[in-house]
Amino acid sequence: MNSINKLLFSSIIFLGMISCNAQSPINSSASKKEVNADLEDLETAYFASGCFWCVEAVFESVKGVEEVISGYAGGKKSTANYSQVSAGKTAHAEAVEVYYDPSVISYETLLKVFFGSQDPTTLNQQGPDRGTQYRSSIFYKNDAEKLAAEKYIAKLTEDKVYDSPIVTEVVPYKAFYDAEDYHQDYERNNPNQPYVRAVSVPRLKRFQAKYPELLKENHQ
Repeated sequence: MNSINKLLFSSIIFLGMISCNAQSPINSSASKKEVNADLEDLETAYFASGCFWCVEAVFESVKGVEEVISGYAGGKKSTANYSQVSAGKTAHAEAVEVYYDPSVISYETLLKVFFGSQDPTTLNQQGPDRGTQYRSSIFYKNDAEKLAAEKYIAKLTEDKVYDSPIVTEVVPYKAFYDAEDYHQDYERNNPNQPYVRAVSVPRLKRFQAKYPELLKENHQ
């Protein structure tokens, strides 16, 4: 193998090592979050924008967000499991369920968090993660959320915030399925995991630097 081929091979191996679906659980003993009764009085919102480890960490750093659950949306219950979803064999996207207090944060601000923490112009891709399971999606529950999402996208387009067209899909919410136990709080529980260090933490820090006014005190 010549030097160029060796470099190419090494690059492929490295990218594989830091992809969201390449790692076995490091902290598989971490238990799934229990959604307590207090959260039942909060509003929920559903988003997907790449690896849910990253998206969960971003939303959990925001004021007014009380809980975030990693899971799957867009497909059938029978295929809502990591082995199939991460392999791109389902209609699911890796998604998050956001519990938020509307007296503290609005749905429009959640949209600001959503678009401000990703590249919504890359079709079925965020960073090193590629496939429909990593698509950018807003799952709206009602007409108000649908209108808010469409207006936000129209404003970003009008203001030419991005050089390329926004490819985020705005689709009706049908169901959300919790991911396996070890995916919950994954970034927090596995700080030394290669993907977390190389992709997830830098993505979180970029968001925090961009919107310090949105952060909880312990994330500032």
